[in-house]
Amino acid sequence: MEISRKEILRYLGYGNKESDEQVSALVEEVLEELLAAASPKCIYRAFPLTLLPGNEIDFTVFRTKSRNLSKNLADCEEVLLFAATLGTGVDVLLHKYTRLQMSRAVIMQAAAAAVIEEYCDQENHRLKQEYEARGFYLRPRFSPGYGDFSLDCQKDITTVLETPKRIGIMLTESLLMTPSKSVTAVMGVSKKPYRCEIKGCESCGKKDCAYRR
Repeated sequence: MEISRKEILRYLGYGNKESDEQVSALVEEVLEELLAAASPKCIYRAFPLTLLPGNEIDFTVFRTKSRNLSKNLADCEEVLLFAATLGTGVDVLLHKYTRLQMSRAVIMQAAAAAVIEEYCDQENHRLKQEYEARGFYLRPRFSPGYGDFSLDCQKDITTVLETPKRIGIMLTESLLMTPSKSVTAVMGVSKKPYRCEIKGCESCGKKDCAYRR
């Protein structure tokens, strides 16, 4: 897995600035340790999709309401529910360095965020190729918490996918996922191709985020 150092620095708040030699060296050390501890896993399932009036969305196994997600899923007839995690080993490292060396813990958090995003991108690319071979096209993944897509849908996605049993993702009462470096998302399936892919920062309406690309 090839991890962008620029993405790690973005999560650290560097924006487009370069890091000094000391930070760059620490990033490399942390990334090596992190990748050794990670055990990436993902799961997905496909369901019929119906877009209803008033921006209501019927995923067959649950319903929600979202203007942003309805736009993302336009012209789609099916949806993939998706979940991925880096595993508990990464959380062990994060807790360890939070107690012992905060500077390393901060870089570890940024590196882990970049790693889970890259892993999801890799798996989504694989799925995209599989579906295109059958004449279908995937929309960019859209996670609960983006725009007006309610975070409450984490419960529905993890329940439907049986993530505690299948890949070890559980939810706290406040809807935080454990292991912490985990992702849930939906991806629309359509017979109509999109000319561009919008994901992550570009799909979120929060313009004043410090980590925005």
